[in-house]
Amino acid sequence: MRRDWTAVMPVKRLGVAKSRLRGAVPAARHGDLALAMVRDTATAVLAASTVAELLVVTDEPLAAAVVAALGARVVPDRPSAGLNEAMRYGADDVAGLGVHRAVLAGDLPALRPEQLDAALTAARPGRAFVADAAGTGTVLLAVAPGEPLDPHFGIGSAAAHEASGARSLEGAWPGLRQDVDTPDDLLTVLGLGAGGHTCALLRDLGLKVACVSAA
Repeated sequence: MRRDWTAVMPVKRLGVAKSRLRGAVPAARHGDLALAMVRDTATAVLAASTVAELLVVTDEPLAAAVVAALGARVVPDRPSAGLNEAMRYGADDVAGLGVHRAVLAGDLPALRPEQLDAALTAARPGRAFVADAAGTGTVLLAVAPGEPLDPHFGIGSAAAHEASGARSLEGAWPGLRQDVDTPDDLLTVLGLGAGGHTCALLRDLGLKVACVSAA
């Protein structure tokens, strides 16, 4: 298995991250939950056998420090123009067109390294994406050397990526497909087996939920 992918993950400032998830935990710990999911996602990405580097694009100092300690490379969000521009900047400008690049969000706390490896292996050659569990959003967009990323994340992004010429990948990969936008999504992730940081936070809050740490 070739370790030649640069993974790119944009992270919003914690104060504005995951607005639809508010209410899942006490308001004072909302940022902690967002950060725990980033840590679990980054940990899984860095453990993948296909990933040579994790590049995190963020202006959030706490998130930057946390992912850097895990081994990620951190760059500021120079465009400061939203998710798609942050992804494009990290993938095309910072990582460069000469390498395999894959962008993904930082809210995949049930991600397993082997699922990411399988998706990135299936993504070769060309440009491909993984739709979310609902089938309408996108959790990962991968592109081969020489091709621009051309991201279309947002409402209806799966259809937008397909219309742009990206190939839809059909593997199951439940931890990769299940992002967390709402409290219901969080419960689904806990059923799949969330990462240790997300589980530890919820246990610290004394929440009586099923929480089986991912292997």
